[in-house]
Amino acid sequence: MISVAIDGPAGAGKSTIAKTAASKLGFIYVDTGALYRAVGLQCIRKGINTEDNAAIISVLPETEIKIVFRDGEQRVLLDGSDVSEEIRTEQASMTASKVSSVPEVRAFLLELQRSFAKTDNVIMDGRDIGTVVLPDSKVKIFLTASPEARARRRTAQLEEKGVSADYETILSDIIKRDHNDTHRETAPLKPAADSILLDTTELDLEQSINRIIEIIKENVQ
Repeated sequence: MISVAIDGPAGAGKSTIAKTAASKLGFIYVDTGALYRAVGLQCIRKGINTEDNAAIISVLPETEIKIVFRDGEQRVLLDGSDVSEEIRTEQASMTASKVSSVPEVRAFLLELQRSFAKTDNVIMDGRDIGTVVLPDSKVKIFLTASPEARARRRTAQLEEKGVSADYETILSDIIKRDHNDTHRETAPLKPAADSILLDTTELDLEQSINRIIEIIKENVQ
């Protein structure tokens, strides 16, 4: 089995790029960030204070998260309910950043993430795939872009969906999340020592996808 780990900060386009690349290569795509968003959504639903680690941990035993693939697309089930769209809100994103800093949450989701690489060729994206989840990945890529570029892309995405979006607010959230992700004690966001850096600040989506595919093909010969 071939596993490809793609790590990088929030808003770098990991999900879109990895998903498309996986489809073109015939791999399974696993969006691990969706799992943390699901835990975050559970906390929101249950009114949990995400500054209280003990409270976050308390919801884990009663939380069931599954990933299923329908027509090749990943869907996330939370306690049996499809929450694939609900976990994409800005609130779920920020809550995911909070819960992902809790070691017990990461341990709770670790084996679920690893299980996919045992049965399929996978492209998995997240914050610590190459460093923690799949440290033996055949290819490790650290995908990044400037905070400003990521904020512009996110603003455009939301506006295309008819959602009101404020660039300055989104930029502030991205900078805050970058700080949270890189400074957490457990599995902080950082490139694996043997990862390939890809900065997409000056690349459009198609160029980014093509470059990812090139990197994968160059390293799985």
